[in-house]
Amino acid sequence: MVRRIDLTAADGLRLAAWEYADPPKDRDEERDQAAPGPPAAGPARAPGVLLLHGLMGRASHWAATARWLAERHPAVVALDQRGHGRSDKPADGPYTREAYVADAAAAVEQLGLGPAVVIGHAMGGLTAWQLAAERPDLVRAVVVSDMRASARGAASQREWEDWFATWPLPFATLADVRRWFGEDDPWLERPSPARGAWFAEVMAEGPDGWRPLFSRRLMLATRDAWAHDAHWDSLALVRCPALVVRGIDGELGRAEAQEMVRVLPAGTYAEVADAGHLLHHDQPEGWRAAVQPFLDSVGRTAPAPTA
Repeated sequence: MVRRIDLTAADGLRLAAWEYADPPKDRDEERDQAAPGPPAAGPARAPGVLLLHGLMGRASHWAATARWLAERHPAVVALDQRGHGRSDKPADGPYTREAYVADAAAAVEQLGLGPAVVIGHAMGGLTAWQLAAERPDLVRAVVVSDMRASARGAASQREWEDWFATWPLPFATLADVRRWFGEDDPWLERPSPARGAWFAEVMAEGPDGWRPLFSRRLMLATRDAWAHDAHWDSLALVRCPALVVRGIDGELGRAEAQEMVRVLPAGTYAEVADAGHLLHHDQPEGWRAAVQPFLDSVGRTAPAPTA
């Protein structure tokens, strides 16, 4: 079951969020029927979850993960971040780090999720740990998926500009989208059907064909706000449990990932075999296996007090 919720950012933007829930059923009643007698003592109630997509992504990219999490968490919400999906996309922004973190805080507060487990992919991972650093009262634990703490630099930003210019827009069909991003894209080292499917989800049909839901100019502005700087200082301020997880063939190297774990006061590490940057799309079973032990450990511990 999926329900859309409209939220309001601190600066008045409308943000679209999507709540995923298990089909209604009384699990306690089912358990009692299966095992008569007084209920057994168990762990504390699982925390709510906020899911944050990466640059160019959208909330629906988390659908499979969200449905899996909804089996044991009382509330699982994926946010379309500003400039993405069905959320507002103001031409003049702002698309700063402060704006994205404030949006995530607004989602946790307005939905009553806190203290929540915040799971972020790529740029969403950076937002997750910056939220935990700035608002520890809202975050129970963090999962950072394939996001680097080091700076990318001006050359990286120029590469993205050049790459955007190669997109053969508009695409005639969704099959063309899947083929170009999964096979023909010059950035690809080898075919990736999962990547093609990922990009097909962020396209919308118009009079002349299929185009992205986002503005490439605004994506560059968003990336420009974090690509030039390193983010080790904010990482060191994350006091809650934090998992850094990477794909073996992703953008986050093992050495940097392990250094991130060392910098985190309560960091742990996991990796997903045969996965690239889009971990939860490339290898959903491996992704769940990497994240599940961490979530189980968070569920067994009480939230850390905030001063």
